[in-house]
Amino acid sequence: MAHRKVVVRVAPSYPELALRTNIHGAVKLIVLIGSDGRVKTTQIAGGNPVLAQAAVDAVHKWKFEASPQPTKEVIELKFEPH
Repeated sequence: MAHRKVVVRVAPSYPELALRTNIHGAVKLIVLIGSDGRVKTTQIAGGNPVLAQAAVDAVHKWKFEASPQPTKEVIELKFEPH
């Protein structure tokens, strides 16, 4: 797996259910990034399901530097209550 620089990073929204039930932790995603730097697919590789969709939604808004070929990245997002 390659390592590409993130050009645009969007923070995930903390799910309301997770806030009310004090759920926190990390979500690990395997992300396929097209050569244009846009996220093509995401696969949840670990983490609480309540947090996972928020992580996927956020990462789909990210933009990476361009590359000659598509690459896969492992991304881990941490959720901590404020």
